[in-house]
Amino acid sequence: MTDTPPPAVDRPPTDRPRRVALYLQDAHPIREGMALARYAEQRGFEAVWQAESRLVREATVPMAAYAAVTERIKVGSGVVNNWTRNPALLAATFSTLDDLAPGRVILGIGAWWDPLARKVGIERRRPLQAMRETVQAVRALLADQTVTFHGEFVHLDGVELDYVHQPRRPKPVPIYIGATGMQMMALAGEIADGVVLNYLVSPSYNAQAMAHLAEGAARAGRDVEDLDRPQLVVCSLDDDRSKALDAARLLVTQYLGQQPHIMAASGVPAELLEEIGRILTWPATKDQIERAAALVPDEIVQLITASGTPEECRAKVAQYVQGGCTCPILYPLGADVRAMIDAFSPLAA
Repeated sequence: MTDTPPPAVDRPPTDRPRRVALYLQDAHPIREGMALARYAEQRGFEAVWQAESRLVREATVPMAAYAAVTERIKVGSGVVNNWTRNPALLAATFSTLDDLAPGRVILGIGAWWDPLARKVGIERRRPLQAMRETVQAVRALLADQTVTFHGEFVHLDGVELDYVHQPRRPKPVPIYIGATGMQMMALAGEIADGVVLNYLVSPSYNAQAMAHLAEGAARAGRDVEDLDRPQLVVCSLDDDRSKALDAARLLVTQYLGQQPHIMAASGVPAELLEEIGRILTWPATKDQIERAAALVPDEIVQLITASGTPEECRAKVAQYVQGGCTCPILYPLGADVRAMIDAFSPLAA
């Protein structure tokens, strides 16, 4: 299986993207992540994004650590959810981060996922309305407004960020929605400053995403090109192609079993998803993932990730950019993260 070839462009497909960012989850100790953030800044990366998905690593603590040891690079959450922090706490948290790194902080916010939310007692009903209310309220609080808001999910009565020991000022924290489904994509186009496009999708997924972002943007009287569109991209890079593919296969397998709706949207065969689903539970054990990984062929790994040699990885990332991504956010799976940073460094272009 191969993805549809991208249209011709003015530059070779293996060129480095002009904008590029780093994505960190919990694979590295936080102090190692701090060193990687510094190195990415030195090599011309635009941003470092910290994941918060499973109950492993909260995002804002490492974000503060990265901001404290850098000077220029932007620091984003990729993404926090809008269910476990109320809008006032979200605004206060990201206002505090902006105090640490003025003008460098991005609030990436998503609708979380089941079964995790359900297992901790949260019913994710009407996620579009909940997201709309959260973004509206947080944006107003960060703009130094006093907010009274009585929605279905958000209830604020004369709330403001009540600074005492610092001058009052609006906090320039852009709000990006992490969207996967097309209704949330359209909402991002309508109300957000940017959208964080998901990973483990094929480049062809971006055409559908762009259409819905444009639809939402039109509702707000703006153009989709006014919306920043960074995209998470799993990148497993090694001079040994087989090592790179094997490093990505376990993560791909986990998502095939746990996020089948995303995988189906990218063209993964239904029979493979069903077969893997019979093996994996949630949370999946290491043994289950390894057994299921034996079923995943190389072509599926390369369909939804940038995996292989440096040249193969850059060529795949170029397809995402051609499909509408404005800034690849590279999630490194290889053993040598600095080698991946070097392979995509704009300074080497």
